[in-house]
Amino acid sequence: MFDNLSDRLGTVFDRLRGRGALSEQDVRDAMREVRIALLEADVALPVARRFIDAVTEKAIGQDVLRSVTPGQQVVKIVHDELVEMLGGESGAQAEPLNLAARPPVVVMMVGLQGSGKTTTTAKLAKWIREKHGKKALMASLDVARPAAQEQLAVLGTQVDVATLPIVQGQQPVDIARRALESARLQNVDVLLLDTAGRLHVDQALMDEMKAVAGVSTPTEVLLVVDSLTGQDAVNVAQSFSGEVPLTGVVLTRMDGDARGGAALSMRHVTGKPIKFAGTGEKLDALEAFHPGRVADRILGMGDVVSLVEKAAATIKEEEAEQLARRMAKGQFDLNDLRMQLKQMQNMGGLGMLAGMMPGMKKAKAAMAQSGVDDKVLVHMDAIIGSMTPKERARPELMNAKRKKRVAAGAGLEVQDVNKLLKMHQEMARAMKQIRKMGGFKGLAAAFGEGGLGGALGGMGMGGMGGSGGAPSLPGLGGGAMPANLNDLMKKK
Repeated sequence: MFDNLSDRLGTVFDRLRGRGALSEQDVRDAMREVRIALLEADVALPVARRFIDAVTEKAIGQDVLRSVTPGQQVVKIVHDELVEMLGGESGAQAEPLNLAARPPVVVMMVGLQGSGKTTTTAKLAKWIREKHGKKALMASLDVARPAAQEQLAVLGTQVDVATLPIVQGQQPVDIARRALESARLQNVDVLLLDTAGRLHVDQALMDEMKAVAGVSTPTEVLLVVDSLTGQDAVNVAQSFSGEVPLTGVVLTRMDGDARGGAALSMRHVTGKPIKFAGTGEKLDALEAFHPGRVADRILGMGDVVSLVEKAAATIKEEEAEQLARRMAKGQFDLNDLRMQLKQMQNMGGLGMLAGMMPGMKKAKAAMAQSGVDDKVLVHMDAIIGSMTPKERARPELMNAKRKKRVAAGAGLEVQDVNKLLKMHQEMARAMKQIRKMGGFKGLAAAFGEGGLGGALGGMGMGGMGGSGGAPSLPGLGGGAMPANLNDLMKKK
């Protein structure tokens, strides 16, 4: 969601880094452009003004202007201020939920109708069960929206978390009392209350929330805000923070095309930390909000830590070990390639991976410009799926007749099959060279000497489809995406 802001800031900082020395006027001119970028991203005016003042004051100091790399120093100052804006006193790390209180710990979800409260409640319950191993119970207090309670019950079944049985005609305060009593009887660790919302902030909504809070005495009161609502999301947060004791914010639809102003302004306006971010429709698409990592993404520095965490969560250990054993022997067939393609899809696709890797911003832009998207992975999987088990294990069997049959089965062209086979040949060749280098120890040594791009470049892997020398995209099992990735499966 920060793509536009990231592009604007990247242009400003590229100019700063390109100069050997900076004057005070250079810094002020750059900060003026940063301010425009923030305002265009829908950042609240007071927040943008405070940010620019703080950065300018530090950037025009003699320690920066007389530095050997003043442009890099300014970028570091901007990065640190972004972390401060997003995290405040919590710093670069995520602000954890307070689950150490006496059980049942009550987590109350509040927000306007349509912000994603019910789905987020289920996501959070799943996160608490899987990450903390705690027993959770969900209860819907929304008696106004049709089928709201039934929706939470269905979601509870999907995430394997119990929900409070529905009693028709019962009012929110009574439901809260019954949920609290049920949680105590069942030895529940965490009780999540999904409150009702409105289309806008009104007194009836606030009175109901205050009554529920009075009965349940929640440890956490989380405001769920749709980041696509832009500047209005900040106004909503301000209204809620003045009425109920908020402990944190959850931003939904962070994977959308919002300009990012809500996320950048929320911490400053409410004084409360952003604790979670919803990154998709799936029930596992909820991430702890790390201000430092978000700042890295905005400034194009990537987010390797989140990438590794995502890989650990999605890649099956036995599959990784099996692939590692085959690669150690120099073996890499189409079944192995298909496994890697599926892993890439599970981790969010090509765009997600490129956006989270340092130095891949230009490669990501080249991919978008050339029309390459995640359909590439789907098409490649379709081709491999149209082959027989024998053909997947022995790609050299693919003659013209077989290629024609596979292309027809996948609904693609023979040239697409040829591109996939060429891609596999390059990756298989890389696996054999890794083995000749002494296995993964030799590869690690090569990385230490010449860097990742140098090691893969020496194998003929190149950059990502002529992206101007951008680093290669590593394969999830230790291979690499080939130089013709951007051309692969591209339809004329």
